[in-house]
Amino acid sequence: MVSFPMEFKWVFLGISLMLVGLVSSSRFEELYQPSWATDHLTNEGEILRMKLDNLSGAGFSSKNKYMFGKVTVQIKLVEGDSAGTVTAFYMSSEGPTHNEFDFEFLGNTTGEPYSVQTNVYVNGVGNREQRLNLWFDPSNEFHSYSILWNQHRVVFLVDETPVRVHSNLEHKGIPFPKDQAMGVYSSIWNADDWATQGGRVKTDWSHAPFIASYRGFEIDGCECPATVAAAENSKRCSSSAEKRYWWDEPTMSELSLHQSHQLIWVRANHMVYDYCTDTARFPVAPVECQHHQHKTRN
Repeated sequence: MVSFPMEFKWVFLGISLMLVGLVSSSRFEELYQPSWATDHLTNEGEILRMKLDNLSGAGFSSKNKYMFGKVTVQIKLVEGDSAGTVTAFYMSSEGPTHNEFDFEFLGNTTGEPYSVQTNVYVNGVGNREQRLNLWFDPSNEFHSYSILWNQHRVVFLVDETPVRVHSNLEHKGIPFPKDQAMGVYSSIWNADDWATQGGRVKTDWSHAPFIASYRGFEIDGCECPATVAAAENSKRCSSSAEKRYWWDEPTMSELSLHQSHQLIWVRANHMVYDYCTDTARFPVAPVECQHHQHKTRN
């Protein structure tokens, strides 16, 4: 029997099933628009730059909202002394019971590792922070950051390496974000009251402007028109006899063996904070933590 590499198997699978998805172009203006401080954004064709100075940060948002799929952007983070700054890439719905998936890149003094903090909000409740030191300097060149979302899990990926998995534990009575369409956002702002060494290191404005650069904008998900009710969007964006979405395939419900090993490596070598092990904040560990840690060890 001929054995094909995994990447070819994925290609064959995609061709044979003709799975549904919205594969985006990588140009900023086709998917996104500035959301605030438009004078602090510069669109240079394939590259967008956002700056933070002592007047303002900046942000952009997707033109549409989505339910399930994968969003990716390549970011080159602030170079040099970036202490006090935060660059965020995230998905979020709206309202007091919103859902949200966060990447927050925490600046640091020159030579110190860049940290990335992830968080998951469900029905307006967050406090699920994990923080890791990246295994490369993200200010030297562009790296890809992705959020994969389906009815089984939310996966945060750095250069396609999973760094966090938040599983659907509804069968244990734990809410999971699966019924609210979400926009995609990014922003850069000053957070020197907490971002670097717990706020002990402040922003040095003599190094401003602080610039984050973006390219490779991709959204492969189910677009949700604002005029369509949430329940109908949830139905539209789930596979049925008439259509099959790639994110509902059985292979997307769990990490592969290789991905599981990658996640274990990240947690063992680069994680510096996990809310699940913070007994000062949570004398009794949150219910989902035991399951997530068990899944990581498998």
